[in-house]
Amino acid sequence: MIISEHIDVIRETVREWKQEGLKVGFVPTMGNLHQGHLTLVKEAFKHADRVVVSIFVNPMQFNNASDLDNYPRTLTDDCSALDKVETDLVFCPTPAIMYPKGLDAQSQVSVPGVADVLEGAMRPGHFTGVATVVTMLFNIVQPDVACFGEKDFQQLAVIRAFTKDLCLPINIIGVPTVREDDGLAMSSRNGYLTSEQRQIAPLLAQVMKGIETAVRAGEKNYSELIEHASQQLDEQGFKTDSIDICDANTLAPANSDTTEHVVLMAAFLGKARLIDNIVVNLQDSII
Repeated sequence: MIISEHIDVIRETVREWKQEGLKVGFVPTMGNLHQGHLTLVKEAFKHADRVVVSIFVNPMQFNNASDLDNYPRTLTDDCSALDKVETDLVFCPTPAIMYPKGLDAQSQVSVPGVADVLEGAMRPGHFTGVATVVTMLFNIVQPDVACFGEKDFQQLAVIRAFTKDLCLPINIIGVPTVREDDGLAMSSRNGYLTSEQRQIAPLLAQVMKGIETAVRAGEKNYSELIEHASQQLDEQGFKTDSIDICDANTLAPANSDTTEHVVLMAAFLGKARLIDNIVVNLQDSII
């Protein structure tokens, strides 16, 4: 496994692979890897001959400086885990390499519409940071396919949007959320949970499944569903940040005509902000 922080090394290695007629897969990460990330790598190998993983804690997508400073950096352990799943190339640049002129002088990629609602409205600039760095990584790695987790539903929608809009020749593959045995979605932020909070955390997915059941049963009073779900979480020690029931294709608020919903959950539990989602396609339901 090759490990490098240098753009030229990545480009030259990928160029050699492509000259051999090999297909290249890519998994962008911010490190602190868990089984969910490794599942993305394994999925990439189903579609490509060689797989590149990037590890870069992107300062452009953080609204809170302390959150950026405290984000876990575990490069040695990450590389060891990636080696075990036979990753071919790890790109681990520094902020100075990615943004040599500094963030204020950096060209940016903005994605109107899908990036402006929900998380985008609560965290101004966040998805511009995501879209910019992923576009840069795409240009450096030049992959044929790239894998992203469906747990970050809106992020995946943003990436699909700019990949299509900018005519990038990359197949974006969404990979289903990987969960712990008790249903909690795997996340690097789960490491912030205390042992007591970790016992409570699966309630987020359970409440989400309750909303799914109600929507499948024909419930249309979404505001009441959201209020009840928030109350359930808050009574057990969560601090609900947002619960949204949206059209899965547009991320607009769901209405009585919506057939494919997505339930988007975000709640704080101690220091950890946990997110989750589930797609509810009523065309698959028997009511």
